[in-house]
Amino acid sequence: MLFSKISSAGLLSTFVPGAPLTSQRKAIHHSRRASQVYNSNWAGAVLIGNGYTSVSGQITVPAPQLPSGADSFTSYCASAWVGIDGDTCSTVILQSGLDFCVQGNSTSYSAWYEWYPDYAHDFSNIQISAGNVVNVSVEATSVNSGTVVIENLSTGTSVNHTFPPNFSGKLCEFNAEWIVEDFSINGGLAPFANFGSVIFSNAVASTGANSFGRLSATTMDIYQDQVLTSSSVTSHGVIVSYI
Repeated sequence: MLFSKISSAGLLSTFVPGAPLTSQRKAIHHSRRASQVYNSNWAGAVLIGNGYTSVSGQITVPAPQLPSGADSFTSYCASAWVGIDGDTCSTVILQSGLDFCVQGNSTSYSAWYEWYPDYAHDFSNIQISAGNVVNVSVEATSVNSGTVVIENLSTGTSVNHTFPPNFSGKLCEFNAEWIVEDFSINGGLAPFANFGSVIFSNAVASTGANSFGRLSATTMDIYQDQVLTSSSVTSHGVIVSYI
């Protein structure tokens, strides 16, 4: 789910709700300047440096709401994830996180993992609900292999996935990210849910020998004809709010 600089004009208003989100979600491959603050689909914080090998963060799963002007027949979604690369390195992303969607009075959640340029894959054996405290971590074991772990601390369950060596593409290890995303689906951006606020607490990145907090990270927000998010980095974590 690479950073996108495409215009929000002409985006999809609906998508097919029957197919898994992970099979529909597509990455849009564009790079950005480090100084750019607003973009079409990423909000949160990114560390830019060299040699990042692990990233983790803990969130309380939000209860998504319909945005203003929404209809009850459309699914509105957002995604929260941690990852390595995809910002100033645009070839590969190692990432894992949660999708949360609302349609009418119904909400749904899924946990997933991805090594772009492959699309995301769902974990099938973990349940996620609003209010659960979930820890997400990714680790690059080499530039072309890695692992992801999602732990539902509220239920005591966890899942993991290992990407074997020689998997498609090589990491640059330039970026560590904590992101809320309006992901791309069916050729455009998914209708964006009002997710309230997502706080990535215990947000830490590592280069192996050294660990880094998020306080030196650059923040970014989503702009689609208007600013949709407000992101900040504080002693409490990376905070992303829908506005």
